Amino acid sequence: MAKTRGTGLLMLWCDVDAGHEEQFNRWYDEEHVHRLLKVPGFLSAGRYAAIKGGPKYLAMYELEDHNVLRTAAFLDELRYRPSPWRARASGGHVGRNYLLQAYRQIFPARATPIEATMPMPPYLQMGRIDIPAAMEEEFNAWYNTVYVPGYLQVPGVLGARRFVVVDGQPKYLTVYDFARADVPESEAWHRARESNPWTARVRPHLIFDAGSPGVYRRIWPEPV
Repeated sequence: MAKTRGTGLLMLWCDVDAGHEEQFNRWYDEEHVHRLLKVPGFLSAGRYAAIKGGPKYLAMYELEDHNVLRTAAFLDELRYRPSPWRARASGGHVGRNYLLQAYRQIFPARATPIEATMPMPPYLQMGRIDIPAAMEEEFNAWYNTVYVPGYLQVPGVLGARRFVVVDGQPKYLTVYDFARADVPESEAWHRARESNPWTARVRPHLIFDAGSPGVYRRIWPEPV
């Protein structure tokens, strides 16, 4: 099976003016995603719409690693030579809550052979998080050894990964893959959330970005 995941992500969140949503979505689904997927090192992609949190639209690109975004194939052909349709569809209409970030995976260190060929999940939950420097080492130890492993036992959770931003803020991103939208409303999820006393110590120090954590439904490719 073709590889679908590496150790990098390119994420674009944005809100779109209501009068331009149809054109924006057609351009993204019919042209833009396909152009990016032709760039060497772009492994797979999915587009999502927020069920909870925001911004409303998310485009998620799985990369071999974050250095793909420094290659001539990406910079010259796509960022510096936009198509006429891109200029019409994106110009001036995605300026609200626009967030474009590249990420490097930090947990787990790399995908397993099975995870490396997984398709884009039907639902995601993601949190964009900062943490005070004095708590950072403890925060990462807690997240990797207590918090994520607890959630991986919850029915409907397909996987979880953690990333650090390449340049910008917030520094950390957590991505949970869900089989269903209601996973974070389940009793099992809430039990996992409160299951370890270490969580009560770390949680008050977490600084979440606006609209985060958010739950997203995949809109491209359309779920089967």
